[in-house]
Amino acid sequence: MRTIKRFLIGRAAAGREDRTGSRKMTSYGFIEITGVVAAVDALDIMCKTADVSLASWERKLGGRLVTMIIEGSVEDVAQAISTASANAIKKPVSYGVIANPHEEIRRLVALSASRWNKRLKEAREESPEDAGRDRYLQEV
Repeated sequence: MRTIKRFLIGRAAAGREDRTGSRKMTSYGFIEITGVVAAVDALDIMCKTADVSLASWERKLGGRLVTMIIEGSVEDVAQAISTASANAIKKPVSYGVIANPHEEIRRLVALSASRWNKRLKEAREESPEDAGRDRYLQEV
């Protein structure tokens, strides 16, 4: 009984409300692509294709390899990832969808997002005008 209760609590916490107020299962989509411009293009395609939002992003190799992490319902994320992988400026290095991610995956994405938000906050505190945003974009 205790296991079932924990399972149900975990399933309820894993969902999020969509625009209509109904709960949907949250999933993550990952797309790894070469170049910041190609990554921004892929993100634009994904956000215009389905009801997804940017959860986090990582740059590796000096920005030559960018990983975008999106979140949304399983259907929306799958549609967004497949459309972006087919129509982006460059062919992705890799991509995938994780439906109902494990708690460790959620922590990993939250850690990535916290680093991203921390850098943005520091850049805004240094210079609240456009200069802080420009510095942040150069660092990221």
